[in-house]
Amino acid sequence: MPDGLKRYYGRGDLHFVTFSCYRRLDLLRAKRARNLFVSELARVRRERRFRLAGYVVMPNHVHVLMSEPAQGTVSTVLQMLKQRVSRKMRRTKKRGREAQLALGFEGEELRSFWHARFYDFNVYSRGKVKEKLNYMHANPVIRKLVKHPKDWPWSSWSDYMKGQQGLIEIDAVL
Repeated sequence: MPDGLKRYYGRGDLHFVTFSCYRRLDLLRAKRARNLFVSELARVRRERRFRLAGYVVMPNHVHVLMSEPAQGTVSTVLQMLKQRVSRKMRRTKKRGREAQLALGFEGEELRSFWHARFYDFNVYSRGKVKEKLNYMHANPVIRKLVKHPKDWPWSSWSDYMKGQQGLIEIDAVL
């Protein structure tokens, strides 16, 4: 782990995690790419047994509010998730130009799909949970992708505000 970067595990806190695509490229800009990510997040969640309290998938980064997994750490979960998404995206890319366009990327061969590091903030209070969820759900509006969070299905907004399950089951914490 790089100097100065500390991760605090084993306290029972939720973790607000942010990770980005390589060079902050919009590698998740296509609907199919975001759907693939959400599908893999659900799969890794089942396998690693962690609570998913919230998420938003943006074109060039992802925010997740999660518990620690039953086995391993948040770091091992993210490694698994990022590897699976990267491999599936690259496999689809190799199928040709049509697949590349459908997933929303083409051009030069990427050295990596994801930025190597991630930001992890321990969420230790109900107030911080609310703050992080509000931040996540507002992200698509702030980035001018939609006018209202309800119009961005790749987030947990509908679970909290409408009481309806979105693309992935959420372990509501509020």
